[in-house]
Amino acid sequence: MIPEDGVPLTKPAGNGGEISLHGEILSRLRDYVVEGNIAEGARVPERQLCEMFGISRTPLREALKVLAAEGLIELLPNRGARVRQLSRRDLDELFDVMGGLESLAGRLACENITDEEIAGIERLHYEMYGHYLHRDMHNYFQINQRIHERIVDAARNQILRATYANFAGRIRRVRYSANFARKRQRWGEAMREHEAILDALRRRAGSELSDILFHHLRAKRAAALDHLDEAETGAPAATSSPNLNS
Repeated sequence: MIPEDGVPLTKPAGNGGEISLHGEILSRLRDYVVEGNIAEGARVPERQLCEMFGISRTPLREALKVLAAEGLIELLPNRGARVRQLSRRDLDELFDVMGGLESLAGRLACENITDEEIAGIERLHYEMYGHYLHRDMHNYFQINQRIHERIVDAARNQILRATYANFAGRIRRVRYSANFARKRQRWGEAMREHEAILDALRRRAGSELSDILFHHLRAKRAAALDHLDEAETGAPAATSSPNLNS
């Protein structure tokens, strides 16, 4: 998460400096939005973020364009940007689509994945488990997303990959917040589901992995709606800290 006092970003020496600077701004801004530091529907505070990052508005706005393309924010004509707000119907439909895409990816991945790719996903899994044990939500979530992306990559289907990337950004913030749903003890459940995902992948059990991934997204949707209900009714959330979770 971006520290409140901010750390100015410096441009590295060499021809790759501008690209590196853009990538770092984009990554940190994406994390800042995904982790709920700006309320849904709220305007993006460009001046505050520029001060936080130690940058001008030009690179910030370039990063905002990317986040708009990913579906995390909306660009407002001559009025800056705001965080995209999703309705319950939006969530229902998006999670259904994502569940279908990940289900298909799991089936195809089991047909095409290499031993080296499985080993790589296994390493990520245990790295993620370490973050889970330390209640490090930020890094847990980062690795979690990489695992899902690796499975999609292993499907060897460029249309599927492009479609998945198009929708993944729209619910990335919601997938993060779903881990805080108290009633379902979502974080622990998600970890156990990932154990089952890895087991099916090792065995290349395509039909089984397809079902696991679909129900994994359904469970995530239910947890996201629980969290949305808490926010709408004013009930206390499980926690607002990325390092604590019930």
